[in-house]
Formats: sequence, C-alpha cells, structure tokens
Amino acid sequence: DSGGFQVMSLAKLRKISDDGVEFRSHIDGRKYFLSPKKSIEIQHKLDSNITMIFDECTPYPVNYEYAKKSMHLSLKWAKESKDNFIDRDGYGIFGIIQGSIFEDLRKESATKLKEIEFDGYAIGGLAVGEGHDEMLKVLDFTIPHTANHKPRYLMGVGKPIDIVASVKKGIDMFDCVLPTRSGRNGQAFITGGTLNIKNNKYISDNSPLDKNCNCYTCKNYSKAYLNHLIRSKEILGSVLMTWHNISYYQNLMRKFRKLINNGTLYEYKNEELI
Repeated sequence: DSGGFQVMSLAKLRKISDDGVEFRSHIDGRKYFLSPKKSIEIQHKLDSNITMIFDECTPYPVNYEYAKKSMHLSLKWAKESKDNFIDRDGYGIFGIIQGSIFEDLRKESATKLKEIEFDGYAIGGLAVGEGHDEMLKVLDFTIPHTANHKPRYLMGVGKPIDIVASVKKGIDMFDCVLPTRSGRNGQAFITGGTLNIKNNKYISDNSPLDKNCNCYTCKNYSKAYLNHLIRSKEILGSVLMTWHNISYYQNLMRKFRKLINNGTLYEYKNEELI
C-alpha cells in the first residue's frame, strides 16, 4: 500500500497539502511528511512487486465538492508517483481511481489515469461505509472506463459475497484484512457462510472446520481443539484459524478462475459460489 488509506484512517493526526501529507505520531507526537515521491521510494525499498500510487482515500459520506477536490489531488499525485517509479522487469505500478460515489468524477479519474498509463488500475474509496449495493453501483459505472487488457484491483474488499459480485463485474484482484482479523478472533469462513469457533456447541465437536476444505488446519485439527485454543488465547489458535481462512479465500478465487475459463461463472447465483 502507498499510505493513501492512512490519509483517511488517521484523519485526526494529519494535514493534507498539494505536496503530500503531514502525519503526527500517535506515540510521541513527532511529525512525519509523506509525499508521492517518498511513498514510491519506500515501496521501492520494500521491493514491492506492485507499487501503488500515493492517493487520498476519500472518506464516506462526503459531499461532491470535497470528492472532486480530493480526486484531482489524487490525479496530481498519480503523475508524480509515476514519474518517480523505477520501471524494471517483474515490477509494476497501479493507478487508483477515486471520486467517491459520483459517476462523473469516477469517469474523469479513470480516463485521466489511462492517459498517464499504468500497469494496472485499482478502484479505491469503496468498502468505507457506503454499503454493498452502492459499491456495486459505483463498479457498474466505473469499470467501463478502465482498460480491458490490464488488471482491475478493488481495494479493501474482502467479504466473500462482495468478492463474488465484483468478480462477475470484471474485477481481478482484492485485498482485505478480513480473513486474518476474523481468524484471530475465532471466526472461520466455511462453505456457505461463517462460524464462530468460540461457541459452546463446538467444545466437544471433533469434526473439522469445513469438511470440504483440505487446508492444514482442517486436515489436522478438530473444532473442539480449535475452540480450546481460541478460548485459552493460545497464539496457535489464531495461526490455525488464519491459515484456514486464507486457504478458503485462495480456493474461492481458484474456483472463479476455473468457472471463468470454462464459461460457466454466470450460471450460478452469487450465494451458490461461497
């Protein structure tokens, strides 16, 4: 990530200017300044395979004028990010489309980012409180303005039902803390839904988390043992639950690729695919 999400999430600790963002440390109050150039330099040192432009992740709800100003600032930073990116084999830089829920702003952002030319295009500023239906509405009027031959990345989206719907609309890539955060808190994603392993009914349940899963956790540990680990706050419990959830998501995307390749993705209802 470029730090753009933190521009939004740390709103009380930062000041935005045309040149970048000044952050104040929540630990000692020390000031830090992050510019597009600095963001790209940091990602280069981290050896990021995909570098993201520095942008402002527009909060929600927001009025039209703020969204427009924010989108134009992100376009300015996009150009500066691209100019400071060191192009080399095996690495790429993605632009990030902003504009909140406003169709004309999303169109302008996508169109101008294509003119700058990036290796892929992310759709940012969604999954920040606008809801499932509004998110899909924004995708409907944004995706047609992206490049068909380059990856489309929907940032911050992680609920399986949201992923299914987005894949059907043409999204290729996702990122989200949901599978790991949920795992640490005892929630498992399984075929058809979720389960909370801390519930009493799993104390003596010797079955795996998901009978349809072949991950290390499901092949070697029972719900009862995982219930014990999570209730005891053993770190192994968080690790095993996280491994399972990541495996679930990998299998979900693998299923989509198979259905896309054989042309049957749209034959299934969204709920049947999770």
